[in-house]
Amino acid sequence: MTDITNEAEFREALKEMSLTNQREVGASFVEHVASLADDERIGFAIRVASNMDAAEDELTAAHKAAKSAAIDCYTRCGADADWAEQAGYFVARAASAIVAPAKDVGRDGPAWTAAVNSRMARTCSNIDTNPEAESQETGQQYRILEDYLKKRV
Repeated sequence: MTDITNEAEFREALKEMSLTNQREVGASFVEHVASLADDERIGFAIRVASNMDAAEDELTAAHKAAKSAAIDCYTRCGADADWAEQAGYFVARAASAIVAPAKDVGRDGPAWTAAVNSRMARTCSNIDTNPEAESQETGQQYRILEDYLKKRV
């Protein structure tokens, strides 16, 4: 595997992965931004998605918990655009994606959905202080996927 340096390579590498592997690498993406959401339900989703032998009932419970966390954050964001709560919302959405039932996984897969929501979370958390945050998170995701793929070979 060559280095991942752009979105096309990133998406292609994710596309070639099985659902279980996408959940696992997606969990790494979520874990990287989990500190932006102070919610134990996010950690639960990460643990379940990281478990390649997770049972369907575990995935279902984690998905419900992560969706609930997203709804809670969304309602706290309000019209004031609380960027910290907005970040938490996107982390919870990313967590929900990695444990979504197979029938609900979109064509781009859970890892891609987790990646873009993680980027949004990072952007929200740094919107006033670090305009380079999104591109930094993208580069970190490239490294996470590269490391993951190297371990699997």
